[in-house]
Amino acid sequence: MNRKTFIKTSLSLMGASIVPIPWIQEEYSVSILLGKGNPKLHSPEIQLFNTAGNAFKRMQAAAKKDGILLEIVSAYRSFERQKSIWNRKFKFNQEEGLSPEQNINKIIEYSTLPGTSRHHWGTDVDLIDGSKIREGDVLLTEKFHGKGPYVVMRKWMEKNAATYGFIRPYTDKKTRKGFYYEPWHYSYAPIAIPMLKSYMDLDLKLLLSTSDLEGSIHLSTSFLTRYREENILGIAKELKTF
Repeated sequence: MNRKTFIKTSLSLMGASIVPIPWIQEEYSVSILLGKGNPKLHSPEIQLFNTAGNAFKRMQAAAKKDGILLEIVSAYRSFERQKSIWNRKFKFNQEEGLSPEQNINKIIEYSTLPGTSRHHWGTDVDLIDGSKIREGDVLLTEKFHGKGPYVVMRKWMEKNAATYGFIRPYTDKKTRKGFYYEPWHYSYAPIAIPMLKSYMDLDLKLLLSTSDLEGSIHLSTSFLTRYREENILGIAKELKTF
């Protein structure tokens, strides 16, 4: 892709010092934005766009000096992978007796519609402290608070992540709507901001119509309008600076 770099005005990131954010502007194809492309990722271990991967490695090295091993649980996720997650949850909830509307609303507490996930962009990571023993589901809020194993990592990220360009999209602010709070999830802002800007120009109703997506006939125009405003845009203000 043709690439040009420009500097966005300084931002105050998650309470950190005001720092300039370099935007990496590219021609983002629809397939890349929807997770249907073939993006060039940093490495099998760090499945992020190369620039984001390099920034992550710098952050990882800094955290290691403080005794924290930043480990990626999930990074890039394709449309097909997200669809399999969605369909699995939909079928499970259906068997539990939820109506289609209840089912969809239950899924979008944490999981996105395929084609709308920030993980499609090669900019987002779910992180834990790999120096701690892994037990059961690691991406649970209680494991990042109280006496949870990832409290020290969470506090370190809150203090330092913005220095490396990583911002938590799904904050615990009560005024934010959409997906539930995710203390483990971070976005690489220099790429994620312009990608979101490009993404918002897409016609979701047209692009998300697919016969093999469970519950797709219940994705009404009104639902997608609300989903767009609350779930896609229900993120930290630092990631919506366009």
